[in-house]
Amino acid sequence: MSKLTDVPKRILIGRALRSDRLGETLLPKRIALPVFASDPLSSVAYAPGEVLLVLSIAGLSAYHFSPWIALAVVVLMFTVVASYRQNVHAYPSGGGDYEVATTNLGPKAGRTVASALLVDYVLTVAVSISSGVENLGSAIPFVVEHKVACAVGIIVLLTLMNLRGVKESGKLFAIPTYVFVASVFIMIAWGAFRALVLDDTMRAPTADFEIKPEHQGLAGFALVFLLLRAFSSGCAALTGVEAISNGVPAFRKPKSRNAATTLALMGVLAVTMFCGIIGLAMASNVRMAEKPAHDLLLNGTPVGADYVQNPVITQVAAAVFGDGTFFFVLIAAATALVLFLAANTAYNGFPVLGSILAQDRYLPRQLHTRGDRLAFSNGIVLLAGAAALLVWVYAADSTRLIQLYIVGVFVSFTLSQTGMVRHWNRHLATETDPAKRRRMIRSRAINTFGAFFTGLVLVVVLVTKFTHGAWVALLGMVIFYVMMTAIRRHYDRVAEEIAAPEGPSDDIIRPSRVHSVVLVSKLHRPTLRAIAYAKLLRSDTLEALSVNVDPAETKALKAEWDRRGIDVPLKVLDSPYREITRPIIEYVKGLRRESPRDAISVIIPEYVVGHWYEHFLHNQSALRLKGRLLFTPGVMVTSVPYQLESSEVARKRARKRQEWNAPGSVRRGPVEKRPKEPSAKS
Repeated sequence: MSKLTDVPKRILIGRALRSDRLGETLLPKRIALPVFASDPLSSVAYAPGEVLLVLSIAGLSAYHFSPWIALAVVVLMFTVVASYRQNVHAYPSGGGDYEVATTNLGPKAGRTVASALLVDYVLTVAVSISSGVENLGSAIPFVVEHKVACAVGIIVLLTLMNLRGVKESGKLFAIPTYVFVASVFIMIAWGAFRALVLDDTMRAPTADFEIKPEHQGLAGFALVFLLLRAFSSGCAALTGVEAISNGVPAFRKPKSRNAATTLALMGVLAVTMFCGIIGLAMASNVRMAEKPAHDLLLNGTPVGADYVQNPVITQVAAAVFGDGTFFFVLIAAATALVLFLAANTAYNGFPVLGSILAQDRYLPRQLHTRGDRLAFSNGIVLLAGAAALLVWVYAADSTRLIQLYIVGVFVSFTLSQTGMVRHWNRHLATETDPAKRRRMIRSRAINTFGAFFTGLVLVVVLVTKFTHGAWVALLGMVIFYVMMTAIRRHYDRVAEEIAAPEGPSDDIIRPSRVHSVVLVSKLHRPTLRAIAYAKLLRSDTLEALSVNVDPAETKALKAEWDRRGIDVPLKVLDSPYREITRPIIEYVKGLRRESPRDAISVIIPEYVVGHWYEHFLHNQSALRLKGRLLFTPGVMVTSVPYQLESSEVARKRARKRQEWNAPGSVRRGPVEKRPKEPSAKS
């Protein structure tokens, strides 16, 4: 079985890497940008559409508010980017928002941030993959007809790619991300050239549609609420910004400077693309509706349930380049691909955060372990499973999933920036250098504005999105928080319980005597080997113990025991109800009651088999006994193995496996120069 699983494992994720090669997996900025910033860069593919979808509730007349909403999103983006540039310099260890909140606001705030980020990472994968499937479905109908299956399949593919390691996955993702960015900039430039220089009229495929408003004539508080909801939907463009602060250790040195540069570059690119797409959507008269089947009208008639509403970015591409042209297909394909790859931001953030939380005993310790390729494999698999479940529950519908989105990220934004304000206050209290104080005061001002702005947005998001699905994200955060608290309490309780005492204790006092008991069912080779081993221990008392289930077999056992003259007393326990486990357990407990200071050693002969199905045929009674005896204080259980012939065959197979190398497990390195052999003449 090991050989069968090793072959596909090596083919899929490559050969295992030594721990001392971790430095080779560090990322340069050109690779770190697509690895950590693919989420905010790709969100420009659906964030403009979410703004228009919300505004369509008030009808076409509300579309003229979209540039102002875009401006508010831009101000927020630059604020968050500037704030996080302070974070990566102050906390370069990779804890990110969790470390900032824990250090400056306390463990409860840290757990709140951690739970918010974990939920947000899962939603990042679900939303990105679902949106990518929808974009790809605009060109390939089969994909949109089987959205859930395609989305789950892509999650599995991304999981395998990330199991190969951060650097390897980054190289795979770099080209599609840069192609997407370049194609969007080409689209914006060509669209602006056509509109401003050539004075061409660009019309989106939905330009002739009308929008039936759900609520006509909105004014006052209702209009303000609608605009705030549209703004909160547009804030999806900010998701993933925090991933860079969590991934600082993955950058090459100087880590903080490279991470800050990547943050700034990501912010400029994302803002430019977001504003450009919004502007072109307005210029080409894109029409979107939350319920397109009923609210989109063509010649006064609803388009019907068969109509598939394409994303804003593909509609803009059709208006700028023409439907079906090379650049239209390039935009559609690059958008779909980069949305799939945007999930990679979460695939890098979730496992790293999970590892840090496991190290702090808030999550199972298995999440702290690196896999064959030096990636946190357990965290990657856990993220994939949670995202696939969410995609299945919400039928890969990005519009429904995005309502759950961005709540967690703004919780982490707000608490992180508040923690940074306290960080600077603490350092300013002791710093006397005027130059350093000026830098700290400037940084504090940036973080203060960031905390205020993101806190305001968090309130807006909660108020406008709570009934539309944000409560699910809050519930997930509560579940994670309670789970992490319970895990930490368990680990703390166990650590306190097993801590080595300073003075004398029962654990270091030598038992007065050792009473060994060999369990016997029949007199055969495994039993003889167990008795020989028990004699070697030189216990104070040694006896063999059997349970009388079948009188005839028990009589034969006694006769054989006497005939062989075995010098170990055989004690037989009666079992009128034909039980084996209970009489032995009660007998051992009786020995403990008679001599509490004695140690009881129970020795069990066991078969070692070579085939998995043989485990169902042997050792079942031994397993039950060991399971029960483990809960009995002062009792030690020893298994004496006896290798059956099938295990010998398995051992030979194992030896052959050691001599065999799976495909990809061996690589040739540089050939060392050998010293020249002296010639025959010399």
